[in-house]
Amino acid sequence: MGQHLSLLSMAATYSYGKKEKLKSRKRIDQLFTGGRSFSVFPLKVFYHFSDENVAGALQAGVGVSVRNFRKAVDRNRIKRLLREAYRLNKPPLFATISEKKKNAAVFFLYLGKELPELPLLNDKMRAALERLGEECK
Repeated sequence: MGQHLSLLSMAATYSYGKKEKLKSRKRIDQLFTGGRSFSVFPLKVFYHFSDENVAGALQAGVGVSVRNFRKAVDRNRIKRLLREAYRLNKPPLFATISEKKKNAAVFFLYLGKELPELPLLNDKMRAALERLGEECK
């Protein structure tokens, strides 16, 4: 029984639920106007840390330029891959933000010109999230 509970709590850390998605227009505007950014090619990461009380301590969104990918099918695939890479690599960042008692809004923009593979995005996402953790400290 105890092992079952630990599996449930572990599964919950790898989720990407409704409260973790960056959807608030106000918060997105705040992110792009008052936030900071850095690049880990092919990702550009926009982020904003705050102390205010928001539903999710860590909220994230993803985007792909229409200029680089004309077909919606390609854009949607890249966004799906970005969300998956984020979901798998976010636990250390989530732990750091919870420990510092901060809230974060993060947006990942894909800058590459060709369709990526998941292993490449996983590596780049891990590097970007490590840097975000250091920025939070």
